[in-house]
Amino acid sequence: MSTRTQRGGGGGIIGAIRADLDQLHGAWMELVFPRQRGRGHSVMGKWRPETLPQKIAYYAWSVFGTLGLLILYPLTVIGYATRYYAAKLDSTRTRLGIVGVTAIALLVWGTLTVIAHLQLPVEETIAIGAASAVATISTALAAGASKVGGRPVSVLFAYPFAMTALFLPPVVAALVTPSLEGVVLEPSYDFAAWALDNILHVGGLNEFLRANYELEGAAYAAMWVGISFPLGWFLGTVVALANLVRPSE
Repeated sequence: MSTRTQRGGGGGIIGAIRADLDQLHGAWMELVFPRQRGRGHSVMGKWRPETLPQKIAYYAWSVFGTLGLLILYPLTVIGYATRYYAAKLDSTRTRLGIVGVTAIALLVWGTLTVIAHLQLPVEETIAIGAASAVATISTALAAGASKVGGRPVSVLFAYPFAMTALFLPPVVAALVTPSLEGVVLEPSYDFAAWALDNILHVGGLNEFLRANYELEGAAYAAMWVGISFPLGWFLGTVVALANLVRPSE
């Protein structure tokens, strides 16, 4: 990071941001024009437009890319943070192995299912047992996909399954522990209402969901499983972007 910071023309955070932006903008320019990431072409030098049409196209493409960076770079920063915490989880997976991680998940979820059996009606217990099975399988699949590695596998499978494994424990715990309802279930209900009014209103989807489903009991778990996959794909994508801009060591 220090080398890239120095190349960016400054130290600390400002230098790192400048280096990242130069890297992203150069990659954008190279989609159309050759040799745009300057120092990567030290022998031939950076290509510059010569004719008037080339200059118009070059600078228009450059401005368009700069505007795109206003959206893209904050996503890259999210990718840096996600990559850091994902590395911590992956380190735990490496130490315990897939079998160890799955065994711990099975113990935790088995305990929650037993608690549900002692406190809730049979229908709710079955639903929580199903959620427990989904979470345990998701944990195993996330660990397995992480071990396989590769950007497509991580984005498509590791991150979504990891999100499922992370989201379900507090939700199911809140279903069997009344003291957690205000911390987990009530904010979940508020989020669901906001999503229905602001995101899922397209095509009358919010009306369909309100007419056919009630957000209570195990439906909270189903809701967070549904959220975990697009969120996992989003986080996997921004981590891939962060790796493109600043590869992890």
